[in-house]
Parts: sequence; structure tokens; C-alpha cells
Amino acid sequence: MDVNKINEAWTDVYYYLHYKHVDVLTHQNIRFMQAIYKNKNITISSLSKIMNLSHNTASEHVQRLQKKQYVERRKNPNDERQTYVTLTNLGKQILKRNTELDEEKIRQVLGKLELEEQMLIYEALQLLRETVINEFS
Repeated sequence: MDVNKINEAWTDVYYYLHYKHVDVLTHQNIRFMQAIYKNKNITISSLSKIMNLSHNTASEHVQRLQKKQYVERRKNPNDERQTYVTLTNLGKQILKRNTELDEEKIRQVLGKLELEEQMLIYEALQLLRETVINEFS
């Protein structure tokens, strides 16, 4: 299978179906927010490892996101020395609009396909998702 063809198809789907971006965020901001969202109860130390950055640099990124009210810090109730970083409701909304596909556009496209075709797409994406999670989590 030609990996370039898969990449081209994937990026075309995203290009045409993504939400219109209204917030000015860097790619790094989005990656941080994704890491926070996908890793519940994440600490700055864990974030720095995931993002392959120093603890201080990761902390600075979190501070910037906190100023925009996209993330918040909260103490671990079982260990006051640990501080978790979580997305706020606003942060979740911003992340959705910057990483997911526009649901209305998806409905519009799916409406053009037969039910069997819709199921094929869903099953292929689920298989890809499961394989990716098993390989990289």
C-alpha cells in the first residue's frame, strides 16, 4: 500500500471537512491540549515527557493556555504535592473546533453515500483507530 496515497486522502478529508478556525492557536498549543485531553490526570512532568520538552518549557506552555482559560491546574486530592492539568469547558470546545471534523459537513457527505458505504468507512476507521491505539499507547 502506498503510504503517500493514504496521507493524501487523509489530509484531503481533513482539509475539506474541518471546522473553520476562528481562534489563533499554534500547532504546539493544540498538541498540548490534545495530550491533556487524552491523558486524564496528567501532570506537568508527564506532559514534558510526552511533548519531549523540558519541565520548565512545558510549564510555560501550560501557563499560556491557563491565561487563555483553556486549562486549569488542580491539586491531587490524595497527594497535595501533585498538580494535575485539565482542560476547561472552553478548552474542550476550542480543542474540538481545532481537531475534529465539522459534524454538519460529515452528515452532508454521508447523506450522499449508501448505508453499506457508510458502514465500510466507519468499520475501516474503527480498525485503523484500534490498531493505532494498540501500537502507540
